[in-house]
Amino acid sequence: MDQPLPQLDRLFDYLVPEGMDVRPGCRVRVRFGRRKVAGFVIAVKPSTDFAGKLLWISDLVSPQPVVTEEIAVLARAVADRYAGTMSDVLRLAVPERRVRVEAEAPAEVLPVAAPSSDHWKRYIAGEAFLRALHDTKSPRAVWTAVPGEDWPARFAEAAAATAAAGRGAVLVVPDQTDLDRLDAALEAVLGPDRHVVLSAQAGPTKRYRAFLKAARGDVRIVAGTRAAAFAPVPNLGLVAIWDDGDGSHVDRHAPYPHAREVLLTRAGLAKAACLVGAHARTPQAQLLVETRWAVSMTAPRGEIRSATPRIVPVGDESDLERDPSGGTARLPTVAWEAARAALAKDRPVLVQVPRRGYVPAVSCQRCRTRAACPNCSGPLRLLGPRRDPVCGWCGTVARDFRCAECGSNRVRAVVIGAERTVEELAQAFPDTPVVESTGVNRLESAPAGAAVVVATPGVEPAAAEGYGAVLLLDTWALLTRAELTASEEALRRWMNAVALARPDGTAVVVADGGLAVVQALMRWDPAWFAARELEERTELGFPPVMKFAALTGPNGEPEKLATDLPHDLGAEPIGPIPVDEHTERLLLRVRRRDGAALAATLAKATAERANAKADPVRVQIDPREIA
Repeated sequence: MDQPLPQLDRLFDYLVPEGMDVRPGCRVRVRFGRRKVAGFVIAVKPSTDFAGKLLWISDLVSPQPVVTEEIAVLARAVADRYAGTMSDVLRLAVPERRVRVEAEAPAEVLPVAAPSSDHWKRYIAGEAFLRALHDTKSPRAVWTAVPGEDWPARFAEAAAATAAAGRGAVLVVPDQTDLDRLDAALEAVLGPDRHVVLSAQAGPTKRYRAFLKAARGDVRIVAGTRAAAFAPVPNLGLVAIWDDGDGSHVDRHAPYPHAREVLLTRAGLAKAACLVGAHARTPQAQLLVETRWAVSMTAPRGEIRSATPRIVPVGDESDLERDPSGGTARLPTVAWEAARAALAKDRPVLVQVPRRGYVPAVSCQRCRTRAACPNCSGPLRLLGPRRDPVCGWCGTVARDFRCAECGSNRVRAVVIGAERTVEELAQAFPDTPVVESTGVNRLESAPAGAAVVVATPGVEPAAAEGYGAVLLLDTWALLTRAELTASEEALRRWMNAVALARPDGTAVVVADGGLAVVQALMRWDPAWFAARELEERTELGFPPVMKFAALTGPNGEPEKLATDLPHDLGAEPIGPIPVDEHTERLLLRVRRRDGAALAATLAKATAERANAKADPVRVQIDPREIA
């Protein structure tokens, strides 16, 4: 039932009126208490073991099954893993109903031919992986793509091999841009009308139409963003996810599941093949390799060297001196020369900066104290040249700013944003177009010919023939973030940008070449760095080798919930730390093998608190900021 209350997270039995076309997976309305609520029929049985009085199903909303038996089992497993409720998971899995879409006639299932491609041969075990899919086996691999790899085409070929053997495939990507590329690749490899795309950006009608085509078995292949991990594909043979380290894969709604974990759970339940692909590699993916759940699929070193551009670190103070001809651009000499050489060959240049805006953070020019708002103490920023500082929290314009420490009224930039970088580069390269790509205004593709593209991480547009140079600026802003995943995330963002360069191009990373994360980038060896991270986290007791849960609620309440947990669970509390004046956050840590027990115990405790009408405490298993 559509009842998110944790104390009601179970199945309820109802009687089926005679003549009502009730089927497993269809939508109904039932009386619950004093009102009618929506629900899904999970199973239809001839009898019940419920000893009390049963009510009748009130209304049949739709006879169309939308929750298959496999998805029902998956939803229960995901709810249990994340200490959530099955109704919350089904709300993420099943899109809103559209009546007229259900009235449309089913389409004919079109055959899919086995792919003919030699591209997988460049990876160790790549050809064997594709052959196993075609032979209806269930291989599991963690794939590290080389720079310039047409990964949507490789995903499409894996899906085609699966579908040619009569099985289904679910492919999940981080965002709409990646989905558009995958959609085009599937169309090219499979032919028209042989797959569907599940995305919220398509609108409710198109999304529900695609969902029903999958549920009815009209197509065997579904591609989409994170919610597509629950797509009801019959006879599932392959689940695949691209760039599993991207934060977009984590749902923002309870119980906050990660698409990778949903797909791994689904692969285990359905005995399907699994492909975790990316240019970088997460410690979670490396753990799959080290526990032999999956094999590592990488290219030989010679293949990697031929596909990777020259990567140059710039870390010494002498290297950071500006070229006199660089004008106001904050480019080290090596970066300036790489950009100038690429533009001279009529090739575009990509410049990655970590923040959008003009100057997102400023400090006192004299004492370097972070500039704070006189009204709310929030961080001040600049929105443009010759503009007064503005508070990033309350919007107050600090026209008469004075440093609280030394009294100076002058500020300096702490972080340079994309807008300011565009301004600087336009002065440095006056005869070259300089464009910006950010999350607010994203470019679909880079301009042809000589041009400079300034982009924030994750929204770098692809160039038709690759970039002649890629410049990674202000790398310290990524590396010094107060997060467990700072280095891992920095490497992921850098590799995704460098992968857009031509093999004969140059990538310049403004960072110390002695850092392990920079070494991994230079050698294009994310597996080595992921193994190193995993080893360090094992020693320190951090995810993914340990399971964490975050409890967030009114002051004192998370501690009360943690105190009631059984002692034999061995949950170690960390904190609490204040979130704001009235809210705190407490972390619980257990051994990985006790993760399921922790989730079950927290789900039970949450239900008991809800039944007692205690203040709610939000529970997050594997919180993003430390997972």
